[in-house]
Amino acid sequence: MGGSAPRRDHHLPAETTSFVDRRGELTQGRELLARARLVTLTGPGGVGKTRLAARIAARVQRAFPDGVRFVHLSGLHDPALVPLAAADALGLHDRSAQPPLAALVEQARDRRLLLVVDNCEHVAGACARLAAALLHGTEGVRILATSRHRLGLTEEHLLEVRPLPVPDPDGDLSAAQAYPALTLFADRAAAVVPGFRLTPANRASVARLCHRLDGLPLAIELAAVRMRVLDVDQLLDRLDDRYRFLTTGSPAALPRHQTLRAAVAWSHDLCTRPEQTVWARLSVLAGSFDLETAEAVCADATPETVARPPGERGHPVALPHSATLPALPAQSSAGCGAGARPADGTGAGVRTGECSGAGGWFGDGPGARAQPADRPGTRLRPAAVPTGTLALLPPPGLRRDDVLEAVAGLVDKSVLCRETGPGGVRYRLLDTLRQYGLEQLRRDTGQEEAARRRQRDWMARRAEQYERGWFGPGQPETAALLRADQDNLRAALDFSLTAPGEALAGLRLAGTLWFHWHACGASREGLYWLDRALAAAPGPTRERARGLWVAGLLAAATRDFPRGRGHAADALALAHALGDTAEAAHAEYVIGVIRLFGDDLPGALRHFESTVARGPVPGQHLSLVGLDQVELACALGFLGEAERAVEVCEQALRLCERHGEQWVRSYVLRMLALAHTVRGDWPRAQRHAREALRLKLAVHDVIGIALTLDLLASIEARRGAPEDAALLLGGADRVWADIDTGRWGSHTLNSVRRDSEERAVRALGPEAFERARRRGGALGLRELAGHALQEPGRPPGAEAADQPPREDTTGPLTRRETEVARLVAEGLANQQIADRLVIARRTAEGHVERILGKLGFSNRSQIASWMTAQR
Repeated sequence: MGGSAPRRDHHLPAETTSFVDRRGELTQGRELLARARLVTLTGPGGVGKTRLAARIAARVQRAFPDGVRFVHLSGLHDPALVPLAAADALGLHDRSAQPPLAALVEQARDRRLLLVVDNCEHVAGACARLAAALLHGTEGVRILATSRHRLGLTEEHLLEVRPLPVPDPDGDLSAAQAYPALTLFADRAAAVVPGFRLTPANRASVARLCHRLDGLPLAIELAAVRMRVLDVDQLLDRLDDRYRFLTTGSPAALPRHQTLRAAVAWSHDLCTRPEQTVWARLSVLAGSFDLETAEAVCADATPETVARPPGERGHPVALPHSATLPALPAQSSAGCGAGARPADGTGAGVRTGECSGAGGWFGDGPGARAQPADRPGTRLRPAAVPTGTLALLPPPGLRRDDVLEAVAGLVDKSVLCRETGPGGVRYRLLDTLRQYGLEQLRRDTGQEEAARRRQRDWMARRAEQYERGWFGPGQPETAALLRADQDNLRAALDFSLTAPGEALAGLRLAGTLWFHWHACGASREGLYWLDRALAAAPGPTRERARGLWVAGLLAAATRDFPRGRGHAADALALAHALGDTAEAAHAEYVIGVIRLFGDDLPGALRHFESTVARGPVPGQHLSLVGLDQVELACALGFLGEAERAVEVCEQALRLCERHGEQWVRSYVLRMLALAHTVRGDWPRAQRHAREALRLKLAVHDVIGIALTLDLLASIEARRGAPEDAALLLGGADRVWADIDTGRWGSHTLNSVRRDSEERAVRALGPEAFERARRRGGALGLRELAGHALQEPGRPPGAEAADQPPREDTTGPLTRRETEVARLVAEGLANQQIADRLVIARRTAEGHVERILGKLGFSNRSQIASWMTAQR
C-alpha cells in the first residue's frame, strides 16, 4: 500500500521584497513567544501580519530543534481540512485509525517546534480547536497565528499589528527616512522608477500620500506602482479625488477598512476593462495558479454585448438590448486614470466607451465626449448621456491572448504576485484583493457560478490528463504539480458538492484523483472528499463504482479494514452490474490488498494469483496492473516462495521499464530485495533495496521509504552488520512515527521489525543497540538516506547500484551542473530548466547528460535522490 508525499515548502516563506523596519513589533513578538505558547498577530487586512510573523519566526527559529513550519490557510475554506493542513506542514502522513486532530497531537507530542498558522480569520473556529488541542496535548509546540480577529483562547496572547508610523506632512521632515511608511513607499517606487529616493523636494508629498493611506503597507504598495506614469504630486491629486468618492460609504465601516478598500478600488479603476474582468474571474481561484488555469477560467467561449450602468465600477453587467440607462453626471471625476489602456489592449489612446469613472461608463451615443489629455493621467470628464440611450461597449468576450495580456498587466500593477512553482511561473492574488474581486464578480448574477464551473471543469480535465500519464516517466513532476494545485482542487470539489446538480461531477473528480490520494500521501483528505461525494451522488453509476473502491483503498490505508472491505465489495458488485470490467478489476485489487495487510497471506496469494493470471482487462489502469504483480510477489516472498516471487517481479519490471515508470517500479525492486533476502543472497538483496530507496526518495514516497528502511535493516541484521541494522531501525521507527507506529497493525510487517531487533540486540547487547538505534532516530531523512545508500568506499549515491560508472566523463560537478542537478531534483524537465536558467534546451540536455555520466547514473530519478542525500 503506497503513499508518497511530494515536498512542499512549509518552512518560512522567502522574502522577495525588502522588509521595512518594525523593530518594536519584532522585539515584542519575540518576548511574547518566550513566555507564551500561543501568540496571535491581529490587525486589519493589508497591515503586514504575514510578513511580520515570518520575520519573528526567523528570529526565534534556533530555539526550536524540530524547526519552524508554516501553515498556509488563505486558500483553504473548509474547516474540516485545517488539521490536515497542519499535519501536512509538519511533514506528518498519518495512516492510523485515530481522528485527524488526535493523530496530529499524538505525532507532535514529543517535538519542540513553532507552528506559524497564517490567515486564520475565515476558519477561526477550526484554528482555535487546533491550537487548543496542541497546547493541551503537547509541551514543546508553540503557535504563532495571524488573524484579523483573536482566536478566543484563554492561553492566547495578542500582538496588535498597527499601520506604519507616518510623520506630520506639515511638520519637520528632516528625519523622514526614520519613518517606515515613507521608506516603504520609496523602496517600492524605486522598483518601478530606478533612482527614485526621498528628497527635500518630494518628502512632504510622500508623507501626505502615506498619511492619506493611513500607513497601511498594502495600500502604500498599490499606490507606489502608479509611479510608473505619475509623479508623487499627480498621484496624490488623483488619490484625493478618488477618496472623496470612495470613502463616503458605510459610516459603520472602520476608517482603516475604508482606507484599504478605497486604495484597492482605486487600483481597480486604473485597470483596463479586460484586466478588471480577469481580476474578478481569477478571484474564484484559491491559492496559486498557472497561466493555463487563468486562461481556462477567464477566457470566454462567445462574446456578448454588455452595458455599464452608473455606479457599477469596473465590472461589466449584461443587459438586454432594450434596456436604457439614466443620464450620467456631467462632471463625474476620475476614471481612466494613469496608464489606462483601451479595452482592446492596443494602447493606442483612450476612446469614449472604454473608460470607467466615478459616475459610470462613458457612452458612445450623442453628446458623448472626452476632454483632451494635457498631461499623463489627466482625468476624462464625460458629457451627459441622454436618458434612454443605451451605452454600448465593445463585446467583453476574452480570448486566451487577452487573458495573457491582462495577467501581465495585473502583475505590472502589483495586483497579481508572480512566483516560481514546479511547472514554472505561477501567480497568486492576495487575500484582500481576491475578496474585492469576488465582490465585483458577484455583482452580475450567475457570473460567479459560471467562473467556478469553468474552474472545476478545467481541474477535472487536468486531473484526467494526469491520471492518463501517471504510469510513465513524469511522476515526480505530476505529483509536484498536483501539490501546487491543491487549493484549486479543493475549490473545485467544494463547488461540485455544494452547487445544485453538480454532485456527480464532484464524484468523478474525486475518483479520478485516486492516484493522488493514494500515491501522494493524501489518504485522509481523499477519504473526506469521497465520503461527501458518495453521499451526494448515490445513483448506480460508473463514477460511484470507482468512488467506492477508491474510498475502500483509502479507508484500508487508515487501518479501517472492515469499512474498506465493505466499500470494495460494493464497488465490485456495482461494476459487475454495470458490465464495467475495468472498475471491477480495480475493486478486486483493493479486496486483495486488504487481505494481504490483514495478514491473510494464503488468501491474498490465491487472490492475486487469479488476477495476475487473468491479465489486464480493457481500461484497467496500468499502475494497478503492476500493483497486482507487486502484491503477488509480496505474498510469495513472505510465504517463502522466493523463486516464484523473482519471476513475477521480473515480469513487472519489464512493464514498468517499457513505460519509464518509477513509483510501481520502486515497489517491484523492494519485492525483489525481499525475495533475495529469503534466498539469503545479501548482495543482491541490498542492491535492489538501495535502488528501491533511491526511487522512493525521488518521488518522496514516505511509506515506501519506511517499508524499505525496515527491509534494509533486516538485510543488515541477517548479513552480520548489527550496528547498521540498529541505526536503520531507529531511522525507520522515526519515519513510521509520522505515519503509523503500529505499521497498520500488520503482524507480518511488525514481525520483520521484531526479528531485526532481536538479531541486532543479541549481537550488540542491549545498551549498544539502544545507542545505535537512538543515533538513527536522531537523523533527518536526508542524513538517514545518505547512510542507507552508502556503499563501501563511496559517498552516498555516487554510483548506481546496478550500473557501472561511465567512462566518457569524469570529475566533480561544475557549479552550473550542480545548479542543473538541483533543478532536476525539483522535478523540472529540460525545457523548464532551460527557461529557468535562460539557456537553450540543447544546452540543458547536455548538462543533464554530463551529470549522468559523471555520477554513473542511468536516469533522472537517481540524480534527484543523490541531490537529496547531499543536502
